[in-house]
Amino acid sequence: MTEKIQKLLSNLGYGSRRFIEYMIKCGNISINGKKATIGQYLNKNNPGEILINNKKIVVRGKDNKTKVLIYNKPIGEICTRSDFQKRLTVFDKLPKLNLNRWVSIGRLDINTKGLLLFTNNGVLANKLMHPRNQIEREYNIRIFGEINQNKINILKKGVKIAHDYVSFKEIIPLYSKKEGKNKWFKGILCEGKNREIRLMLKSVKCQVSQLIRVRYGNIILPKSLKEGQWIMLNSIISKNLYNLINFKKK
Repeated sequence: MTEKIQKLLSNLGYGSRRFIEYMIKCGNISINGKKATIGQYLNKNNPGEILINNKKIVVRGKDNKTKVLIYNKPIGEICTRSDFQKRLTVFDKLPKLNLNRWVSIGRLDINTKGLLLFTNNGVLANKLMHPRNQIEREYNIRIFGEINQNKINILKKGVKIAHDYVSFKEIIPLYSKKEGKNKWFKGILCEGKNREIRLMLKSVKCQVSQLIRVRYGNIILPKSLKEGQWIMLNSIISKNLYNLINFKKK
């Protein structure tokens, strides 16, 4: 059975299909000593020698099943594999994989903490991130500044950020009337653009003073999971996650 190179490498955890295509255009991927081409078909079981940035990769074995884990990201870690400033990344503390790599299902900025999902299956990651699947992301948001019902209505209707209109599906107060200018809210979105919540609040003259992701789809951040720690999802919870997108596990 054959498969396009960008799909095969994405499934192995080497990035999205678009990123793989970019790598191919840059000449960073070769097959049996020749530069790879976009759309090139490879035998899934015997694709030949694949080099990415002159490093040989190992194709997924049949016994390498789909895995998903929860990581409780602390503030100060970045969601990239490496950083020229030598900052900590969310990948530094994850368990090692023998045949492929962890793929982050969405990202959190350096000043946001909370739930991150990782998988070794690129197809699953892409489906869970794709806007058409409308997977909910829930956050606890501490907001500094005057926020009233009119501003909440604006945030739910949608505000323009860059070239797109974005909105909260829900934004609900979590505070008592006695609290000061920093107030907690629950916010739910169905997409994950860079710094989206911070920019939305800025548009109504408010500021995010703390941001914690507590849910992704039907996966809730366990209260017992400390910052910087991870746990693997069991088969029942994983199946519930797969059912959100009709995903058939391998």
